[in-house]
Amino acid sequence: MAPRAYWKGYLKLSLVSCPIALYPAASSSERVSFNRINKKTGNRLKQQNVDSESSEPVEKEDIGRGYEVAKGQYIQVEDAELEKIQIESTHTIEIDSFVPRAEIDERYIDSSYYIAPTDQVGQEAFAVIRDAIRDRNMVGLGRVVLTRRERVMMLEAFDKGLLATSLRYAYEVRDAGVYFEDIPDLKLPKEMSDLAGHIIDTKASHFDPSKFEDHYENALVELLRTKQAGRVIEPIREEAPQPQRVINLMDALRASIGTEAEKKPPAPSTKARAGGRTAAKGTSASSAGASAGGRAAAKSSTSVAATAAGKTAAAAKGTKRKTGR
Repeated sequence: MAPRAYWKGYLKLSLVSCPIALYPAASSSERVSFNRINKKTGNRLKQQNVDSESSEPVEKEDIGRGYEVAKGQYIQVEDAELEKIQIESTHTIEIDSFVPRAEIDERYIDSSYYIAPTDQVGQEAFAVIRDAIRDRNMVGLGRVVLTRRERVMMLEAFDKGLLATSLRYAYEVRDAGVYFEDIPDLKLPKEMSDLAGHIIDTKASHFDPSKFEDHYENALVELLRTKQAGRVIEPIREEAPQPQRVINLMDALRASIGTEAEKKPPAPSTKARAGGRTAAKGTSASSAGASAGGRAAAKSSTSVAATAAGKTAAAAKGTKRKTGR
């Protein structure tokens, strides 16, 4: 089944236009959601609109929209009146300008949509606009009316189609200064910055959203399964150390490096690396190096075995080496 379009209209660049459809690029339908119920009967509740003054229920046909101009005073607006507001962006996304993607502040990013052509005739025009955007390494800025509000859309080439991202208006983005004004300008020791940078290096990886996991959602699903099976609900907690108050930041950074090192597989031992380097030298040197490397490996193995098996096993192995058996 073809996905259902959120909006249909036209994409326009100067005199070139084509019919398109807009589809949400994300969905929250897979999340666990709850209904409000009557705890005594277990029945689902129905929401009812009640007049704030008379406390009487209001029938569906009597429910309208009102804009408050004073306390308790509203201007009534009918749906038919709203439908009469027909600006160009109601049916057309016209690209007004192009800007470098890097210039768009991430705080303005809102919701994302896929744009695709809706018929065979418009596919060529759509491809021309898409490829022009891709070749210039720019993003287009246009406008469209969604849910009775005109939104600025950032358009960029994505796969075979376009990715449209609605942008917030300047008045919707809060100034960061109010939140950061009490943070002092500190001169940090170089060693402290280096240690923090090393921790970042050990955690460096590549963005892979498939690795993201909603642990709360998983715990919630497990709780629901437990209740459905009639089992006793046990507290669901992840075994994680409680954060401790930092007394000495430098010590905490050093300890963090040790913790991160333990999470990674151990590097080859110095003896193994030395044996490898020795083995790489010449034919006769290679033979001698291999012998030395073998003896080093045997000693290392014996040491581990002695630790695991105790002093008796270690003594026995020592005896065998002396007698040659």
